[in-house]
Amino acid sequence: MDVREDIGRRFKEVSMQILTASRNELYMDQHYLALALGGLEFAVTTQLEGIGTDGASIVVHPKILADLYEKNRLLVNRIYLHQVYHCLFRHIFKRIRPRKELWMLACDIAVELLIDSQNMRSVRIPRNRFRENVREELSRELKVLNAEGIYRILSENEPDPGRLLRMQQEFCMDDHSLWPAWKLDEKHPKLPPRSVILKNKWDDISSKTQTDMESFSSEASSGGGDLLEETRVENRERYEYRSFLRKFAAIREEMHIDMDSWDSILYSLGLQMYGNMPLIEPVESREVKKIDEFVIVIDTSMSVSGRLVHSFLEQTYSVLSESESYLHKVNIRILQCDEQVLSDEKITSRQELEDYMEHFRLLGEGGTDFRPAFEYVEKLILENQFQDLRGLLYFTDGKGIYPKKRPPFETAFIFCEESCETTQVPPWAIRLILPREDLEVDAKDMKDARFVWAEDEV
Repeated sequence: MDVREDIGRRFKEVSMQILTASRNELYMDQHYLALALGGLEFAVTTQLEGIGTDGASIVVHPKILADLYEKNRLLVNRIYLHQVYHCLFRHIFKRIRPRKELWMLACDIAVELLIDSQNMRSVRIPRNRFRENVREELSRELKVLNAEGIYRILSENEPDPGRLLRMQQEFCMDDHSLWPAWKLDEKHPKLPPRSVILKNKWDDISSKTQTDMESFSSEASSGGGDLLEETRVENRERYEYRSFLRKFAAIREEMHIDMDSWDSILYSLGLQMYGNMPLIEPVESREVKKIDEFVIVIDTSMSVSGRLVHSFLEQTYSVLSESESYLHKVNIRILQCDEQVLSDEKITSRQELEDYMEHFRLLGEGGTDFRPAFEYVEKLILENQFQDLRGLLYFTDGKGIYPKKRPPFETAFIFCEESCETTQVPPWAIRLILPREDLEVDAKDMKDARFVWAEDEV
């Protein structure tokens, strides 16, 4: 055997032994991570200048791994757990944000601060003041330090070059070039089949890990940190708001030639056989799903961001303005409510909706009580203000008093992801959590926004 090949083989064997020992040590501290720890195979290569993962394996450079182990074996445990958390939270499959550098940093910060928070022998190293300062700054705005929230804060308050470099040196421990999402762009916006299979695998592992942690909560809590809470956040179902809103559409019949139900062959055959007598005429009406009657309630309490409210209404307006989902005559009520109903705007046409959006003002800023809005809508129903109320959408942060009794119409509480409190939502209501990035209007679009920001005029 060639000397070089023998050295390479021994390096690989040693790397495998180090990774196996690291996995075993992590397992002894966190039994509930058994599936996740075993979800990655080991791969050794000199082609990668670092340590990373593609969702199938932990890929390591043997020299870098050996140096890390010689320095402190706990650092190997941390880099192993770092890869597992990237997969468990599906960072490696998520769409890369426009600020690629900040998104990668946000993913690393989320993972490293989570590991720091876990009081376990296998990963415990002395904490430095810089990391603690970063944690304190982020915790002022985020309940859960997940990658999306951290990215938003970094984007809104971009660190100066010196601080950004310091953060990268402190938190960026691995190579992200193997991430399936790394290769996505406008030409290839979707994950390839192999990556989809891997993502489904990690979706399943994450869901089962959450169940295990909830089943053995005392063991999970003894490890410290916010692993369970962050796993819950990442595993929450997310919906596309436009698709959700269309569920409130009713089936209506409108006068319109339905070419889909017209058979041109039979039509032509009738003309040939019987002269001017087609066998089938095109249907002159069609069934369509359109939104005609429902209520939007805006929580105007001080804890709800005015810009998010405006963005939510902008999204709603864009769906209602679509020709396929908007009747010529509608009956939509838009309420603003904190501890009481502050305003009620009746919308019956597209023009009225556009006028309302043009002159919208956010009122209130008191406390939050959801009950007055429901009582008000039920009063409108008794007054025959609605013939077929499709439902009520309540945009809120969730911090308020909920009705105990189910109303006679479908209800959805809509939350922004970073600030939502959904635990008290009654079982009869729909809980819809929207990622903040799906609500916020892009900076370039703000110049053309229809809204007048009342809070900016103060």
